Amino acid sequence: MTLRLLVVEGNTAADRARHAAHRGATPSEAYAEVLRALAPDAVIDLAFPADPGANLPDSGGLEGYDGVALTGSSLNLYDMTPAIRSQIDLARAVFASGTPVFGSCWGLQVLTTAAGGVVRRNPKGREMGFARKITPTEAGRAHPLLAGRPAAFDAPAVHQDEVETMAPGTVLLASNGMSEVQAVEIRVGPATAWAVQYHPEFSLGEVAAIGRAIAPRLVEEGFFEDGEAAARWSTDLDALEADPANRTIAWRHGFDRDVLDPAVRRTELVNWLAAQVRPAKSRRGRG
Repeated sequence: MTLRLLVVEGNTAADRARHAAHRGATPSEAYAEVLRALAPDAVIDLAFPADPGANLPDSGGLEGYDGVALTGSSLNLYDMTPAIRSQIDLARAVFASGTPVFGSCWGLQVLTTAAGGVVRRNPKGREMGFARKITPTEAGRAHPLLAGRPAAFDAPAVHQDEVETMAPGTVLLASNGMSEVQAVEIRVGPATAWAVQYHPEFSLGEVAAIGRAIAPRLVEEGFFEDGEAAARWSTDLDALEADPANRTIAWRHGFDRDVLDPAVRRTELVNWLAAQVRPAKSRRGRG
């Protein structure tokens, strides 16, 4: 039998349109494409809880899925708009269903909030492009989420917010110099969530597109001297997406296999499907 997966989009309709204009696909569409590549037997549905009146599954409907993945978002948890509260409610329903769930960036923050934790704007500023030197904790070194990861690694990341207070039932799995909470396991009732502050689903081209979309802001924040420098950075990432073996560009940015090799970048998603989703499907008697 095929896997049934649900990808929960974190953005409003307006933000999805802006993402698609710059990236060629919405975050949930791009996420689903990655999951299909990793699990060709998967049937994947998309949900849009930020949309007013969206028809969302309750915990009973969520039990029909083998796994749920939460995307990133341009929203900020502490604003607590209706579009945000509906996502927290859906995350709580996922927990109640016992269905394995994975969160990327915003997804980590939503799951943390739903489980009783607190998210804040990072006082250190934005983590842009790539999270550097992510280091597994002692618990993380033995945890299946990070199986195959070295003692320190880099990963695509774009976020201004971070987890300030972890929720009850959380095990910290990885940290770096920008955010203490880079990877976690959260247990709530019958459910286990794996979540990361970075984006294992992102391609280098997606990071490049985000850089172009917010280039003026990045110049203001001091990431680049001017718009031309920001454009060169995105162009380099596009070139590496087309040819990961380009040693000149890889050296210029200090990239290793953890960034250049798609199979390595997606390590956490591969591990989630193998260690959480497929075993849960079997336990539920669905093959």
